[in-house]
Amino acid sequence: MIPLRLTSTSGAPPKILCLGAHSDDIEIGCGGSLLRLLATGQKFDITWVVFSSSEERKREARNSSELFLRAAERKELIVKDFRDGFFPFEGAKIKDVFESLKGISPDLVFTHNRKDAHQDHRLLAELTGNTFRNHLVLEYEIPKYDGDMGQPNVFIPLEPEAYEKKVSYLMEAFATQRDKRWFEKVTFLALMRLRGMECNAPSGYAEAFYCRKLVI
Repeated sequence: MIPLRLTSTSGAPPKILCLGAHSDDIEIGCGGSLLRLLATGQKFDITWVVFSSSEERKREARNSSELFLRAAERKELIVKDFRDGFFPFEGAKIKDVFESLKGISPDLVFTHNRKDAHQDHRLLAELTGNTFRNHLVLEYEIPKYDGDMGQPNVFIPLEPEAYEKKVSYLMEAFATQRDKRWFEKVTFLALMRLRGMECNAPSGYAEAFYCRKLVI
């Protein structure tokens, strides 16, 4: 395992851009990694963008981002109202949102996996690659009925405090999802345990990502 520290060439706090199609995607995909980064005491500037929401889901997104980003130096939540499941048919408008995000010039982008079985997720992954061509992009994974889990190539080991907080915050923030059979603590812990085994994480738990291109 090679330790790397995220830095900004400007000397300002590194900028992290988190992109999620739905209100709980960022938390499920990279919530533990964000908590681990923030726990180091390093200052970060985080922009958190959710593309689909209702009024209720918007409240959940706001409450969840507050939980996960308590330690951030600066944080901004952007919530859009694109129709769930119809992203490919609203591609031009969603592309406009991506164009508006270019000015952030993030040091790290968390987004969906381009091979995700959900059409909304795939579109965001494709637009991320089109928009942020000279950036570190890590594509996270979301467990689902489709069975689209693959072989990730980047792993972030998590200490108990990070993975336990992640699961606790998910269950606390997303009341609308609790009636779904997959939205359970054991689901999220199981995936992190599997990825932790694959990367031989000291705690046994990790989050995993797909990186298309990495320049060192």
